[in-house]
Amino acid sequence: MSDAVIQVQGLVKRFGALTAVDGVSFTVERGEIFGILGPNGAGKTTMLECIEGLQKADAGDALVLGMNALQQPEKVKDRVGVQLQASAYFERLTLTEILKLFGKMYSRRVEPEKLLEMVELTEKAHDVVKVLSGGQKQRFTLAASLVNDPEVVFLDEPTTGLDPQARRNVWELIERMHDEGRTIVLTTHYMEEAQKLCGRVAVMDAGAIVALDSPSELIKKLPIPFHIRLSTSVPVPMEELAGLPGVEQPVTQDGDHYVLPSISAEATLPALLQWLNEKGASPLHLEVISATLEDVFLELTGKELRD
Repeated sequence: MSDAVIQVQGLVKRFGALTAVDGVSFTVERGEIFGILGPNGAGKTTMLECIEGLQKADAGDALVLGMNALQQPEKVKDRVGVQLQASAYFERLTLTEILKLFGKMYSRRVEPEKLLEMVELTEKAHDVVKVLSGGQKQRFTLAASLVNDPEVVFLDEPTTGLDPQARRNVWELIERMHDEGRTIVLTTHYMEEAQKLCGRVAVMDAGAIVALDSPSELIKKLPIPFHIRLSTSVPVPMEELAGLPGVEQPVTQDGDHYVLPSISAEATLPALLQWLNEKGASPLHLEVISATLEDVFLELTGKELRD
């Protein structure tokens, strides 16, 4: 039985002649990590701001925890956590003082000490934000988004600008937040991030959702979801490789390797190994390369991803 905590129907947001969000509809189930994937300019942030009650939509509905975000934005904001793309803090207040101040704005709150411990910033409790590193600032922003103990947390580009180590630290924090029972909605244009964290992703471009499913199912729907790279002890006829089950595009060569485009690695691999045995050829290298969410995006939109 569905337990949707977010229900969006026909959401539209315009800025003059520009339609930034164009009739978007989707639901998010309780306990999901739901990703919204797309390049800058796709409408991700604007759509989230309408759902969070920060922007007024021109049409449609957005229900969050049973409340209408378009009609009851203050009630929605009291029960959700929001991490914006860019955040500004009082320069002279310590981390603890900032969290105490933010907590006074909500009907329920979490003690600063607990939040700082969660994001591993306890030793920075009496420091100001400007002395933090980039990764520490992002972790503090996550702590600030949890100050009201929200059931739903919106994270807008949570790892933009971070180095790989800091990015993975933030991923671990997001997974910890999820393990505590929170529903998380995040936007990103990092394919690896969406594939690592999200149970489902909505691919968004030009204000519209062009696909929505789990990362694995989106990849399976590609015309060619797998490429098999093979090198052999003796040369083999490429035209016979092309006739193997699942191989539906021409086989090519990349140096010493044959490259087999396959619609089903499960069908191609056993047939390939049997065929090699019959030919008296041994595989020196055999690798199955799965497509990625970036391939899905390019297939759906025909565009390169833009930072």
